[in-house]
Amino acid sequence: MKNVFAFILLTLTFVGCTGIKTSSDYDPTIDFSDYKTAEFYGWDKNTSDDLNDFDRKRIVLALTEEFQKKGIELKEKGSGGDLIVSLYLTTEQRSEITATTTHNPNIHVYVGYGGYYGYGPGWGYGPGYGGYSTTHISESEINEGTLICSVFDAEKKQLIYESISRKTIDENPQIRKKSIPYIVRSLMREYPKKKK
Repeated sequence: MKNVFAFILLTLTFVGCTGIKTSSDYDPTIDFSDYKTAEFYGWDKNTSDDLNDFDRKRIVLALTEEFQKKGIELKEKGSGGDLIVSLYLTTEQRSEITATTTHNPNIHVYVGYGGYYGYGPGWGYGPGYGGYSTTHISESEINEGTLICSVFDAEKKQLIYESISRKTIDENPQIRKKSIPYIVRSLMREYPKKKK
């Protein structure tokens, strides 16, 4: 029984961090193991105002940790580095349609004979098998955020890695606090360590 509860808890934790859609691209001719330091150039000036200072700091902290895992020290703007890193966030309101199906085992639909005036097949309510299901469709407005991480070779001034993550923005700041490391991790997942 303990294993079942542990599985359910793990599943709920994973589901809470799903919904992240990420795509990445990089220059395959570059030997990424040559880079040891990176300068965080900052946020693009067109970054959405929906991103507050707390979340900005959380994203930069998570990004610093991800670069450390790659063996790269992320420094502040103006401190120099082998790489230049910039971030950009845009938000968009869109409609989301959800469908919920409920099942009532006490209402049954059956096919029988009789129809009109006793001829042909007909539908009716009464004892039967399987129960009855109804589907409700609802539409709601959601706020989706797109976070872009761009990495440049500081000397050559050319883009060598870029990753884009999309996710619905949670209204609850505590949920955002927990989901930000997963979002940033997905941004850096495809960053190469060695030349391929």
